[in-house]
Formats: sequence, C-alpha cells, structure tokens
Amino acid sequence: MGGCLYVVSGPSGAGKSTIIDRVRRRVKGLGFSVSHTTRRPRGAEQDGVEYHFVARGRFEEMIEQGAFVEWARVYEDYYGTSLEEIQSKTSQGLDVIMDLDIQGAAGIRSRIEESVLIFVLPPSRDALASRLRERGTDEPSVVEARMEKAAEEIAFCSRYDYLIVNERLEQAVEEVAAVILAERCRTARSLPGVVSRFPAAGAAQPLPRE
Repeated sequence: MGGCLYVVSGPSGAGKSTIIDRVRRRVKGLGFSVSHTTRRPRGAEQDGVEYHFVARGRFEEMIEQGAFVEWARVYEDYYGTSLEEIQSKTSQGLDVIMDLDIQGAAGIRSRIEESVLIFVLPPSRDALASRLRERGTDEPSVVEARMEKAAEEIAFCSRYDYLIVNERLEQAVEEVAAVILAERCRTARSLPGVVSRFPAAGAAQPLPRE
C-alpha cells in the first residue's frame, strides 16, 4: 500500500507552517513535498530543500506536459507541486504532508481523490488580527488585506475532511498528528499488512449480531 497525501490549508497567521514542522518531528514516516517555483532563492534557501528553483521556461514546459497536480501564478512568479515529487515518496510507502492554499488543495483533490484535506483555523477573527499585527512585518493596510483574504479562505473550510482550531499550538499539533495516525489505521490501508500475518482476515464475513 502506498503512502497517503495530507494537505494542510488555512489563512496566513493560522500557524500552518509551525504545526506541520512539529508534526513532522513527532510522526515517523512523514515526508514533505518540495514545490517548484520560478522565483529566486532568498537568503540561505537551497535548491531541493525549500523549493525546486527552476527557470520560467522550464516551469511552463512542465505545465504543458501536465506535470503539476496544482500550480498557480503569484504576482510575477509561478509555484507548483509536481506529481512526480509526490509519487516518488508515496510509492515507497511514505506519507506526505503539504502546505497549500484552497486553490492548490482543490487541484490536489481533483487529481488524487484519496488525499486527506486538513484546514487550520485561528480561534477567532480578533485572535488572527492580533497575530498578524504582532508579527510586526506588515503595514496596517497589508494586515487588513490578509484579513479579507482569510475570510474568503475560511468560507471554504467545510469542504475539508478535518478542521483544526489552533487556539493552543500543542493541542493543534496533537490533533493533526491524531488525524494522520487514525488514517493509517483505516482498514483499506491496514488490511494488506494484517492479511500477511493473519490470512483469515482477508475472508470477508458479516459482523456477528447479538
């Protein structure tokens, strides 16, 4: 049985990146998909670590070849997730977790139906606004724009398989980890390994009634 793909979405300031980082340290056998981008590396970013940095022409070739399960143009640069990047990990039985916006998540679900979508929410609108202001990196107008976008994104949260409210970070991390561990225990994923140990488990029988 191949690995499973987990997509985490949520508004800026909800804590997605921190949660994913901590879940990866806690849950064994969990990889991270590295996206492709045409933007230049920033600071100490390395090719193949933070992103696969490619030329615009190469990225557009990959679009034409249908290489991406999702891609988007953000201002002047392209960002996308290649099917090969995901399959290289899941084919080895490794689960993969990704941080994508709602558009990217929709693209993933349309191509990989069995993917698991997780939406991370802030505890409230006021709490999100406070978090964005406390960053101290954006002008008030930018914070307001992020809040407007957050409202648009949250409107789609009901389309996700799981909702995680990040009021306390440690609890949110535990809940995302619990989702992954529960999905690993699903019969469809666990049965092949069980049958190898207990052949009778493969013979479907109706559940006994009292």
